[in-house]
Amino acid sequence: MKNIHVFINPKYEKLNEGLCITIVKKVLTHYNFKSIDVNLIFTSDIYVSDLKKEFFSKNQWTDVIAFPINIKNEKSVEGEIYISMPTAKENAKRFKQSYSKELARLIIHGSLHLLGIEDDTVEKKGKMSKLEEYFLKEISWKELIEKK
Repeated sequence: MKNIHVFINPKYEKLNEGLCITIVKKVLTHYNFKSIDVNLIFTSDIYVSDLKKEFFSKNQWTDVIAFPINIKNEKSVEGEIYISMPTAKENAKRFKQSYSKELARLIIHGSLHLLGIEDDTVEKKGKMSKLEEYFLKEISWKELIEKK
């Protein structure tokens, strides 16, 4: 069973929900997860920041937060990924990346966090970046933002 639901705040750009789902599936099935139940939520800076304060006791802006709700065993994963669209857009400008690529990177990043892959040290950040780059090459992220 692979249930991936995408929720996009209508205030922001329309995304290709099918591609969002494909990205999450690509990451999680790469690690042999057969049962997937994930909510992918694209929202505001304030919403993600409030989650960061409430659940991590940190008062800071962030681009993505993942909540692994339940990893029942090595074949089943359940969780939620929250992505701040305004912060993603700012980061894309800062890192001179396309907005679509940055959003795809955050979907990948959040999916990896659901699996318990962390980036809280320099070494772990390097490994996370390599995984992100690997998956970015495996998907067609250029079609992530739908044309008006």
